[in-house]
Amino acid sequence: MYSDLHMKIIIIFPVFYCTVGFILSVVRATDILAASETITDGLTLVSATNRFEFGFFSPPNSRKRYLGIWCHGMTPQTIVWVANRNSSLNDSLGAVSIVKDGNLILRDGTGKTVWSTDIQEISSSGTVLQLLDSGNLVLRHDDKENDEGYIWQSFDNFTDTWLPGMKLGRDSRTGLNRKLTSWKSMDDPSSGQFTYGISGTGRPLEVQLWKGNSLQFRTGPFNGVGFSGVISIPPPIPAVFNPTIFVNTNEVYYEVPDSSPLLVRIVVSYSGEIYFYLWNSSSSLEWIVIYSIPIDSCDNYGYCGTNSICTINDPFRCSCLTGYVPKSPQDWGIGIRSNGCLRKQPLNCSKGEGFVEVKGVKVPDHSLDWTDSSATLKECEEECLKNCTCTAYANSNVSGRGSGCFFWYGDLIDIRRLATPSNQNIYIRVEAAELGSNERKKIILVVVPCSVVLALLVLTFWFILFKRSRRRGLKPQLHSEVMEDLSLPTFEMMTIAKATNNFSNSNKIGVGGFGPVYKGQLPTGQEIAVKRLSIDSNQGLAEFKNEVIVISKLQHRNLVKLLGCCIQGEERMLIYEYMPSKSLDIYIYDSTRRKLLTWTCRFDIITGIARGLIYLHRDSRLRIIHRDLKASNILLDREMNPKISDFGIARAFGGDQSPEKTTRVIGTYGYMSPEYVTQGLYSTKSDVFSFGVLVLEIVSGRKNRDFHHPEHNHNLLGHAWKLWSEGNACQLIDEVMEESFSVSEVERCIQVGLLCGQRYPEDRPTMSIALSMLNSETALLPQPKRPGFYSERTANETEDSMDKQQQQHPVTNDITITLSEGR
Repeated sequence: MYSDLHMKIIIIFPVFYCTVGFILSVVRATDILAASETITDGLTLVSATNRFEFGFFSPPNSRKRYLGIWCHGMTPQTIVWVANRNSSLNDSLGAVSIVKDGNLILRDGTGKTVWSTDIQEISSSGTVLQLLDSGNLVLRHDDKENDEGYIWQSFDNFTDTWLPGMKLGRDSRTGLNRKLTSWKSMDDPSSGQFTYGISGTGRPLEVQLWKGNSLQFRTGPFNGVGFSGVISIPPPIPAVFNPTIFVNTNEVYYEVPDSSPLLVRIVVSYSGEIYFYLWNSSSSLEWIVIYSIPIDSCDNYGYCGTNSICTINDPFRCSCLTGYVPKSPQDWGIGIRSNGCLRKQPLNCSKGEGFVEVKGVKVPDHSLDWTDSSATLKECEEECLKNCTCTAYANSNVSGRGSGCFFWYGDLIDIRRLATPSNQNIYIRVEAAELGSNERKKIILVVVPCSVVLALLVLTFWFILFKRSRRRGLKPQLHSEVMEDLSLPTFEMMTIAKATNNFSNSNKIGVGGFGPVYKGQLPTGQEIAVKRLSIDSNQGLAEFKNEVIVISKLQHRNLVKLLGCCIQGEERMLIYEYMPSKSLDIYIYDSTRRKLLTWTCRFDIITGIARGLIYLHRDSRLRIIHRDLKASNILLDREMNPKISDFGIARAFGGDQSPEKTTRVIGTYGYMSPEYVTQGLYSTKSDVFSFGVLVLEIVSGRKNRDFHHPEHNHNLLGHAWKLWSEGNACQLIDEVMEESFSVSEVERCIQVGLLCGQRYPEDRPTMSIALSMLNSETALLPQPKRPGFYSERTANETEDSMDKQQQQHPVTNDITITLSEGR
């Protein structure tokens, strides 16, 4: 069952063990701090089996020091709890100790108290601090090792991460309200805008995401089987745990036992998403995002306004409930539907009023009342009819035959239709005339055979599509295939036109092989980028369909997020999240803008691209070869984090990673590998070659095929190899880069770029090995061999073949090209 699967899934993901450390390199190999001891910066506690570590740390790109807990031995450092998140230290002179009254105190270099457990009336005799293997930091009496003896514990003081054993909820006896609070930014762990926790009353139990005082997302109430409104996580995550839901007069909480081998955690991000992470210990040794919420626009609280329902597979998204009409028909007609709906006629409790059933939904939020009795559905209906303000009801427990009641009064808000089967139905109150209308509709559908209706619909759709697509020769059957394969939201043409100011030139932000790209803003305020297929595009329906199918199934922080598409008449558009920093090429090839790229920023971009490729090659459900990796296909978000884009010519491959052959060679000169251009052979090593070229471009600030040198005819790849062979690799470094950077780190990047750009695929490393090389400061790397296509003019036969193809198909470096035959 849908709700049963989701309930198990949302519980599983907090079940988390941080992996055993790879190298035992801590100074302090103990998990206990006695009252007579002190932890200073550089000393740490490590849990008994090396799962967690407690001490001082600095966030990325920050020199401030914080006291916290992280997963022992993981790279990059994974912080799971911060003590002094709102009171940072400016130096490494902090010290932690247990003071006379038994409290744990953090002091700065002047002796000032920065943070404390601040527990009243503690007997200090025998008080110790212990870091448990669950990740819980506890202050306890020395002779008591169970939770009854804990004086204080970090599991009662949430930051942004939920681990197994943590109780999400309230305790009226202690006044605790355990909820997750996001970091302020990626580099600042102080309390951010977003919180995630149990709803205010806790009855019925519901988990909510808030931005300040504004509700952003809700799971829907717990209905005995699951939360009524959360999309399930796809297999193969095993549902092996049952939730612990506890509600009484003193406590309301939601807990997961710490008893699973899965390495997972849940994090509330500083940008307002809930990420479900899985640690991949078998291959890439990194956290993989396998689920996140909100998952689509229908998850946004009140997306369609009051008295309406959101259906993600509906091109219009929002529709009015039976008995309701749009508040603003004009806005509704142009796709702005956040204003919601209102009743055609007010309810008056007249005889004949009844209810219309809506199946498989997240039930609404507004004015919810409930009873946990054993009332039947019929008894719920009778109870609702007694109250003229009762607008809807549903079973509060859908297990078995259903029991108990949910009641709603007044307007109904935040209803969504679920994409997967669910037993959660709702019954909307309507006047007698609406009941009769619905009954007549049912009779018509019964009288007219389904086959006749279906045939008429198909014939009408084909005729309209054929009429609209004649000018471009678009085959209706291919258009239908695209529609059948869509597994992501579709947007109405009028919505996108309004968002982009009717595709005005002022909104145009670029042009690619697919066509123009426009910046837009949806009615919700979300910024989007719209790729609109042009009539003379050198990409077509196959590439469009391929990108939709491929990228809609991928989810990683270093891949651009596809929000949906628009297929209407002759129009084909892809709608992405908007990247405010645009693409990498506008920085590294521009003498002014590339001054903004510090070495730290460039290195982070290189490693981010590498992680994205590792996900594509090894960790995604569809194992993907991108085939067109280049600077213009690397987009940058506000923090300059790289995201790989443009999957129009990407291909899935089998587990053996053996090369595939094609007679249609597609890609961009300067980035395509030799075996791909000359023989039509592509594999993950094709992407590795492209990555190597891209690394050298990022380091040097020069474009591979536009590179010119007065002393030779080599391209950038050949020039880099020449300098490396002569021991002058530093001469490749971009002259506009700031002076303070690690020369050895830059040279290591150059070496990895050359190793990835070697002529033969078997000599190139895999992307996971390449990332390991980039992050290793001590490992001895192999010497690179001669690269492929290292010279623009050479007597080498292979490169002559390339030059001939260039003459036959003249293109610029930024255009994705197609060769009719692999040679």
